[in-house]
Amino acid sequence: MVSKPPVGDPVQDAPQVAAPQHAAAGLPAVAHTLRIAQAQMGVRRTARTLLKVNQKDGFDCPGCAWPEGDKRHVAEFCENGAKAVAEEATLRRVTPEFFATHPVADLATRSGYWLGQQGRITQPVYLPEGADRYEPVSWEQAFSIIAEELTALSSPDEALFYTSGRTSNEAAFLLQLFAREFGTNNLPDCSNMCHESSGSALTETIGIGKGSVSLEDLHRADLIIVAGQNPGTNHPRMLSALEKAKAAGARIISVNPLPEAGLERFKNPQTAQGMFRGAALTDLFLQIRIGGDQALFRLLNKLVLETEGAVDEAFVREHTHGYEEFTAAARAADWDETLAATGLSRPEIERALEMVLASERTIVCWAMGLTQHKHSVPTIREVVNFLLLRGNIGRPGAGVCPVRGHSNVQGDRTMGIFERPAPAFLDALDKEFGIVSPRHHGFDVVRSIQALRDGEAKVFFAMGGNFVGATPDTEVTEAAMRNARLTVHVSTKLNRSHAVTGTRALILPTLGRTDKDVQKSGRQVVTVEDSMGLVHASRGNLPPASPHLLSEPAIVARMARAVLGGGSATPWEEFEADYARIRDRIARVVPGFEDFNARLAADPGGFALPHAPRDERRFPTKTGKANFTAAPVEYPRVPEGRLLLQTLRSHDQYNTTIYGLDDRYRGITGGRRVVLVHPDDAAALGFADGAYADLVSEWTDGSERRAPGFRVVHYPTARGCAAAYYPETNVLVPLESTADVSNTPASKSVIVRLEQSESA
Repeated sequence: MVSKPPVGDPVQDAPQVAAPQHAAAGLPAVAHTLRIAQAQMGVRRTARTLLKVNQKDGFDCPGCAWPEGDKRHVAEFCENGAKAVAEEATLRRVTPEFFATHPVADLATRSGYWLGQQGRITQPVYLPEGADRYEPVSWEQAFSIIAEELTALSSPDEALFYTSGRTSNEAAFLLQLFAREFGTNNLPDCSNMCHESSGSALTETIGIGKGSVSLEDLHRADLIIVAGQNPGTNHPRMLSALEKAKAAGARIISVNPLPEAGLERFKNPQTAQGMFRGAALTDLFLQIRIGGDQALFRLLNKLVLETEGAVDEAFVREHTHGYEEFTAAARAADWDETLAATGLSRPEIERALEMVLASERTIVCWAMGLTQHKHSVPTIREVVNFLLLRGNIGRPGAGVCPVRGHSNVQGDRTMGIFERPAPAFLDALDKEFGIVSPRHHGFDVVRSIQALRDGEAKVFFAMGGNFVGATPDTEVTEAAMRNARLTVHVSTKLNRSHAVTGTRALILPTLGRTDKDVQKSGRQVVTVEDSMGLVHASRGNLPPASPHLLSEPAIVARMARAVLGGGSATPWEEFEADYARIRDRIARVVPGFEDFNARLAADPGGFALPHAPRDERRFPTKTGKANFTAAPVEYPRVPEGRLLLQTLRSHDQYNTTIYGLDDRYRGITGGRRVVLVHPDDAAALGFADGAYADLVSEWTDGSERRAPGFRVVHYPTARGCAAAYYPETNVLVPLESTADVSNTPASKSVIVRLEQSESA
């Protein structure tokens, strides 16, 4: 038997605080993993399921996008991956009786943790106009409702089709095909909120918006710089790669406002020695002020230029463009300004320079700590400058490594989930299917919310994810969603988005990664692309959570038939019956997928997509070369008496999915409404450890936003900086506060003041 889901849902959590830890994983991670898994799945189902995670004949973990090596451990998963699997493979069920008992108004009062703990949704449900609760509906009725609303729109651009990174390549390809045959490029996706800044910067500088390194490159590197990233919580299997690199002689620089346990010491649970002793990972910890990364890399570039023989002049001459303008900007970098921007000392930066100059093969890895600022795109361009100077792109053991979150967020973009598609992609799509795709740009996430708010969009369709919980400016976003005529969510479990509806709403339950998918032609496989451009198969092995579930490709195919009717020549029914037919079409539309089915059958471990900068040192940019850039250095200026806040995840969390109320490595248990503040900053502001504060964000237009009732935790953050969990702090970020170029919400640099809380 498994435990029942929680009945109560306290309005206010009660965090307890202990000292932060200095090592990640080990025996506590194993124990916690087994406890969570068995509570959700039971003992036998836990073994049956976890032994198939990330195996060549198994299913891809629905958590992060970190790749697997060719030789795989029998337990090829991490603690957080096991939590993701357990929540999907749970024996808990959300039935029509649940919705009869819980009106939408009641669901709206529940925490995200409580909603997720209720289990798998078993049947399609519908909220009619004027009703107070969801009711069962047939699949035929559900698709009829969608068709009614979509065909009634004045323009196809009044519809929005959002995609989560969990969606398979096959489902993503079908969704974008349907949207474009319907007539819109409104295909916002979760990339808009995370690595859009990476894609924007990399496309401009090296010609492809993806990382250039493989897992083997990490193992061969001399120096790995991990900037703005917490692998111990967000990508735990990355720690194994860092451990292997260290054993081969690599050195690691961690650049982060917070000390992170996983980057201090990794206790690898796959080995006896690792379980108890572990390996120290970081050689140099640069505790940078939030948003100071561009200034740091700009000064390092200046110092490299001033070091005789440090620049790879042959590479620069043969493969790059814009060097003179870049060097002029870099040589103007100022020590005093850099120290102010970064909060670092001169000896720390000089030590980093020594390690850079001693390395022949350097990799820079980053995540949201670099991508969610107003100046994120120029920051990542500066990282590229740093690597180009010493020829560290297109060299084994070197390159750019943006570490993606969701397990197929990169694949969705490859499949065409993009509001600004390349003309060549649309040309190939039109030729293959005999359609005329729209050429004007569609809406990204922020623009989609604005369109709903302003009445420009009326139907919102989400393939997975928790749009309301993931997006900024919570009150504005929720009001915008309620403006819609129809909201549709394809989901496995409940989340906040199901309680914030349009005039009418549908929840369409779907198969998960762990579920066996059988269609007319037999058992199906889907594919995903990992963070390093490897495409591989995923095969669920469990009986579906309900006989009333449809797969994501089936949902898209049936929706397309209902909406497009006999006017579509696309073989939607054939695609639903056999996903191999979808892959045949992908092979003819998307470069790099030639002979897709044959290659998938030949190597169940997958195949690598081509990457011109990595494979050939060829840079498909407008100049035909890798581009140096020379943007002005930017960093946040914080007024006296204020702090610079970053939003982040707890350890019991993946994106907006809350697995529990603990953050074990940071010493937080039993609650989430905490704000981490340096003891000296807290004292200067008059807040003792354990006091309660409201977080009030301040913006240049004079507006403010408030998140009440946060326990102040004295914590070793960078001076002048603070941190708190999202989605609780999404309310503090205005919709219009975004990164230049990429339009990604700027959630990592929020100026806040602390006020004594009345809700303590």
